[in-house]
Amino acid sequence: SGLQMEPSGGEQEPGAVRLLDLPWEDVLLPHVLSRVPLRQLLHLQRVSKAFQALVLLHLARLRSFDSAQVGPQVPRAALGRLLSDSEGLQELCLESCRDWLSDEDLEPVLSRNPGLRRVGLAGCGRLSRRALVTLSLSCAQLRCLSLAHCDWVDGLALRGLADRCPCLEALDLTACRQLRDTAVAYLAQRRGAQLRSLSLAVNANVGDATVQELARCCPQLEHLDLTGCLRVRSDAIRTLAEYCPRLRSLRVRHCHDVAESSLSALRKRGVDIDVEPPLQRALVLLQDVVGFAPFVNLQI
Repeated sequence: SGLQMEPSGGEQEPGAVRLLDLPWEDVLLPHVLSRVPLRQLLHLQRVSKAFQALVLLHLARLRSFDSAQVGPQVPRAALGRLLSDSEGLQELCLESCRDWLSDEDLEPVLSRNPGLRRVGLAGCGRLSRRALVTLSLSCAQLRCLSLAHCDWVDGLALRGLADRCPCLEALDLTACRQLRDTAVAYLAQRRGAQLRSLSLAVNANVGDATVQELARCCPQLEHLDLTGCLRVRSDAIRTLAEYCPRLRSLRVRHCHDVAESSLSALRKRGVDIDVEPPLQRALVLLQDVVGFAPFVNLQI
């Protein structure tokens, strides 16, 4: 039998089933609309008032929303329409709204969705500390937060987050250049017990004091990104190796004062490290220059 989109108007073929005649709760919402990309849902809304009602009901029930699924640049009005009725979001990523997203745009969404567990705000440079206050007060179950390339994140903002987010497990602070050792150490002291993943990449003011505090306070730490943290040295990495038995990956590229001697214990444990041992690098260079490399047992 045929399947017709429009619920009204025109002749209907005998035996045809109109899409909107199917049960909304049992069929259309869980099994049809959940498979339609957000961008297409916006077009579907325009088909008829009945379709608009169906799409709005679906959007109100969303558990996960990523603005990138709508398009590379989402207009402010479109985001407002998409999230106006949502109250059950658990995941929210607004990185493709970075050019315009403000506290005024974000705060109502956070307040209406207290069950949020994962929030992505990377590159959203127009936000302020106020947005983090709303996030931490509204969303007590927050587990994962990306604030990468958010220059406005300062020590006070991070302290507020540490004080009010008891479930925080993963935090991306890449290129949050205002942060100092004292603020990250405070985060470690307050939330270190459950912290599993932390990126401090490209933060020139973060040094040994931070890494040593992370080592002492974060026994569950699995992933640590220190790329470009120029003040981190070998002694801090040795402390990390000693106190973080669950560490699975460590990023130390461009940390020029981190020597291989401090990384070798981690390598032996199978930790994924993004810089090759010096001997391995030398052999690769030799291969490039002369076209061959002697066999060397790298397991010695």
